[in-house]
Amino acid sequence: MTAIRLLLVDDDPLVRTGLSLMLGGADDIEIVGEGADGDEVEALVDRTHPDVVLMDIRMPTVDGLAATELLRGRPDAPEVVVLTTFHADDQVLRALRAGAAGFVLKDTAPTEIVEAVRRVAAGDPVLSPAVTRRLMAHAAGSAPDTRRTTARSRVAALNDREREVAVAVGRGASNAEIAAELFMSVATVKTHVSRVLAKLGLNNRVQIALLTYDAGLLEDDGHYE
Repeated sequence: MTAIRLLLVDDDPLVRTGLSLMLGGADDIEIVGEGADGDEVEALVDRTHPDVVLMDIRMPTVDGLAATELLRGRPDAPEVVVLTTFHADDQVLRALRAGAAGFVLKDTAPTEIVEAVRRVAAGDPVLSPAVTRRLMAHAAGSAPDTRRTTARSRVAALNDREREVAVAVGRGASNAEIAAELFMSVATVKTHVSRVLAKLGLNNRVQIALLTYDAGLLEDDGHYE
């Protein structure tokens, strides 16, 4: 089995050391580099070719948000998991909208951080449905009307089946749950999810969830709380 190549970026050397010891002990994870600021990230990625970047949000020169936006705009972008001390704030939302595959709290248990890296490397976002709903609710009060208009215009590109799948993803349903609900195979669900991502120019399921919320589709669906 090929090891997951992981790049650590955090301005606190003690945090980096702790993460390196914790994650480097896993048989399937290889620490290929470390950085202390967001301004180092692109050069480090070019040199080390990581599969996943574990990125602190708050750094002195270039923060993890700007660094995530730069990375996710690349054609060969690694997956990004942001490190934060907050459950739900505007910075986490910005990182997710930029294409981060999820976030973990700095006080998360070591085994959970290891599992988060594994999940992201396998293509699964690290964000539970409950956390997704909380983040979207956090953004609800400040979202401008133009965001909803823009989001509705974007999702108009989807056909009816793709829209149904997108709404189910927005509710946090798994592929198996969507398959059971919409009477299709899991493979067909995966195909629809891939088409939704491609049509909407999104990176992952978290971004689908955020866009469906912005468009008001979860409210229309009657499942959003």
